[in-house]
Amino acid sequence: MKIQINHSTQYFYESEVKKSVQLLRVTPQTLAHQKVLMWQLSLPRYSAEVFDGFGNYCTVLNMNEPHSMLNIQAQGIVEIDDISECNTDNRIRPEIFLNSTRLTECNEAIRDFAHRHTGGQGNRSTLGRLAHAILEYMPYTIGSTDVLTTAGEAFERRQGVCQDHTHVFITAARELGVPTRYVSGYLYTKDDHQLTSHAWAEACLNGHWFVFDVSNQLFQPSQHVQLAVGLDYNDAAPIRGMRQGGGTERMEYLVQVSEVPQ
Repeated sequence: MKIQINHSTQYFYESEVKKSVQLLRVTPQTLAHQKVLMWQLSLPRYSAEVFDGFGNYCTVLNMNEPHSMLNIQAQGIVEIDDISECNTDNRIRPEIFLNSTRLTECNEAIRDFAHRHTGGQGNRSTLGRLAHAILEYMPYTIGSTDVLTTAGEAFERRQGVCQDHTHVFITAARELGVPTRYVSGYLYTKDDHQLTSHAWAEACLNGHWFVFDVSNQLFQPSQHVQLAVGLDYNDAAPIRGMRQGGGTERMEYLVQVSEVPQ
């Protein structure tokens, strides 16, 4: 299946920004389950391209001149294997993804929840039950959290969005001894062609990475286009940066994901 993606992000600033640096992870790579047929970025100026420590393709946008807005456009076509059960990815040792972070620090409540729903066993079946239990315990609720919300905080509130579901699942799976990573990207669905950027978890079992999309209860990469991976949101965020000046910031974004007609 071929997927057409259009991703537009615009930043508007209250006052003029003197200079800014943005790290963009909005370019997918060809992997075992996806093939990039075409991709292009439209940016206000030429920027550097690098790979980060997780093997993600990054574009560094360095704006040294004053500006009052920033326009970032990404678009392309990616072909995904819609029958694949898992993702083979040997760019980095899986054991790295056993490490916790501030956003994925385990607490007693999540630890008890993980063991109660898996019996302390970390395999595909038990992790599937865990993913179902998390969504049931903390339903998808838009606006209930932000990018600074930790897994523990979201779990305590019993609500969250895909980022929170992913953080809680990652935290619980790592507690069971399963290397688990945060994945950012896009999701194609037939029901809704306008989405924000999506996030899900992937757990490494017997050398293969299996999808655990808690928010949508999807467990294979047949509808997912991967952008970046990391220990948590901070490592895989599509856009992160810093600026000097500008005052209050307002962001507008639009993501369109649709199937390319055969």
